[in-house]
Amino acid sequence: MTCRVIKSLLAGACAALPMMMTSFSVEAHEVEKKNYVLVIHGGAGTILKKNMTDEREAAIRAKLEEALRTGQAILDRGGEAVDAVAATINVMEDSPLFNAGKGAVFTHEGRNEMDASIMDGRDLNAGAVAGVTHVRNPINLAREVMTHSKHVMLAGAGAEEFAKAQDIKLVDASYFYTENRWKQLERARKKDKTMLDHDGDQKSDKIAELGYDPEDPDQKFGTVGAAALDMHGNLAAGTSTGGMTNKRWNRIGDSPVIGAGTYADNNSCALSATGHGEYFIRAAVAHSVCAMMEYKGVSLQEAADAIVMNKLVKMGGDGGIIAVDKDGNISMTFNTEGMYRGYIKGHDAPVIGIYKD
Repeated sequence: MTCRVIKSLLAGACAALPMMMTSFSVEAHEVEKKNYVLVIHGGAGTILKKNMTDEREAAIRAKLEEALRTGQAILDRGGEAVDAVAATINVMEDSPLFNAGKGAVFTHEGRNEMDASIMDGRDLNAGAVAGVTHVRNPINLAREVMTHSKHVMLAGAGAEEFAKAQDIKLVDASYFYTENRWKQLERARKKDKTMLDHDGDQKSDKIAELGYDPEDPDQKFGTVGAAALDMHGNLAAGTSTGGMTNKRWNRIGDSPVIGAGTYADNNSCALSATGHGEYFIRAAVAHSVCAMMEYKGVSLQEAADAIVMNKLVKMGGDGGIIAVDKDGNISMTFNTEGMYRGYIKGHDAPVIGIYKD
């Protein structure tokens, strides 16, 4: 082999080296980007194993896993956190097992009035709807408010007029009717007590405050929510609810209130709350957790404990939160006997919980 040939081969090899190194760097970066996280809830309250049938528990666990798998599929192909949050919540809104969408509870007048909110941690953009009665998936309408309007929250008839303009699916009010929810309303009317969707097995002196009907065989169904970190490092969160059984005067809780029931900021965390809404509004729970992280430099779990396990408890508020921070750490913190919850990280199997275990 001549010197000229050898020099030519060496030159070719050296020229290819930077390309090989660049290719390897990109592949390594792609592996690092796969660290996505999704965490969800289906309501918190006095959820006790003794009050749960095996069939009901299996159905709840299966639906929570379906919701997680739906969001996982989006995140795994590089989808955005906001897409995963909305799709995940859709699964729970379409199930009568939870007080959101199809399973929404009835107001005192016998209507279904639903609330929802969503927030994008990239730019703090947010959208919310309150008191809608014909929107099959309120979280989808909240997202349209966020992306296709100059507003943050729309309510009632105006929100549904906007829904029509955005081709959001509307349904007849009969779609939301379920026998179980109607019976809950009848019992609540009979007792003339106001019941919260978020709470469970309480005795007579707590029925009005915490919303548990001791004659209800299903014990507990609640607000739904999701928070996600996508592989691009962006956070998002959303919450959807049917509100309070037997509520009056178009009461609105924390679920559609940005900073109370939902919050997301790439500088800290994404969070969805469930519980006694009036307390969560007063304590600005969702924003408070994220703000503690950003301004005090504490961990997600420290912030969650400070707000949910300390401040809320002192105020008398029951409930919990699910959250994920910018580094992929999660929190599923609640001060009740249980919370329907679950999370999934990357390709790992989903982890689901119901009771305080």
